[in-house]
Amino acid sequence: MNIPKAITASQAEAGVKIDHGLDLAVIGNCKTAALVDPTSRLVWWCFPRFDADPVFSRLLAGDEEKGFSDVVLDGMVDYKSDYIRNTALVETILTDAQGNAVRITDFAPRFRQYGRMFRPPQLFRIIEPIAGLPRITIRVRPTHSYGKPLKRSSLGSNHIRYVEEQSTVRVTTDAPIAMIEHETPFVLRRPVHMVFGHDEPYPGDLAATATSFAEQTKAYWLHWVRRLYISYDYQEAIIRAAITLKLSNFEETGGIIAAHTTSIPEAPGSGRNWDYRFCWLRDAYFVVKALNRVGATQTMEDFIGFTLSLATSSDGPLKPVYSVVPNLPLDEWIAEDLKGYRGDGPVRIGNAAVEQSQHDT
Repeated sequence: MNIPKAITASQAEAGVKIDHGLDLAVIGNCKTAALVDPTSRLVWWCFPRFDADPVFSRLLAGDEEKGFSDVVLDGMVDYKSDYIRNTALVETILTDAQGNAVRITDFAPRFRQYGRMFRPPQLFRIIEPIAGLPRITIRVRPTHSYGKPLKRSSLGSNHIRYVEEQSTVRVTTDAPIAMIEHETPFVLRRPVHMVFGHDEPYPGDLAATATSFAEQTKAYWLHWVRRLYISYDYQEAIIRAAITLKLSNFEETGGIIAAHTTSIPEAPGSGRNWDYRFCWLRDAYFVVKALNRVGATQTMEDFIGFTLSLATSSDGPLKPVYSVVPNLPLDEWIAEDLKGYRGDGPVRIGNAAVEQSQHDT
């Protein structure tokens, strides 16, 4: 993620699409998580938890331009993206041919507040001009019911509500609402802030809140990393792996998901596309073991609580896989409105492995 990339001015002028594949960063807070591509496009976000319906589903939408949110810089010729060191915050810088530049910071809040962990199912985005007068377009195109466009229902002075029967998402922002609604370019002269989350009014000063949440989330991760036991060799890679594994822990129950995504093909054209947004007891053991080796033992304690709840609520043998909220159904079905990663479907929701007998569990 930390290698600068560039496109030519002619490509930018022609609106050339850039396929980043699976070169994605993960942001999250142990309740929800999103994937961000190197140009700051949010391409995957299940809301309000790991195994829920994706609000952003572009990763699996084939060639269809739906299920994402991004910031488009007019005439962009260079972009670079990386994690803020030792954290789960991602920073992206876009630059145009004249040297105008914009910085986008994405994160999910996570820090201690009032003696308990604060981890709302929200994504924050801070968009700042850092050179010249960048001209940007902010696009928000959410989906519901696994790939159906989530249409706008209403506008407020500082928010847009996207509503369907089973889904409501509110985007609260101090950016120009009309410009977002119509995807109209504007010159960014000051920082703007965005919050994606539940359909609830957002109290207080949004700019101050976003800045405060970013600093507190950064401080949380730096403190978490500082307590790890890591040798000098490969330290940066091990820290990044530890943070990523931690983000697979659904902290409310202690469950640990195998992946944040569904239906990334095991091999192109194989049809072996499975939903891994659930907790395999066997796989979770290896996550716990890896985190224990670097001194992050809280995940183990949470997972023990998860397995104890399973063991005491069932008369039969343990199943190989569970939802992060135990005993929710995992019926497997095909999402017809999503064409698959690079069009390589099917996209499966749920996992029939719950009915299997896997003796290594």
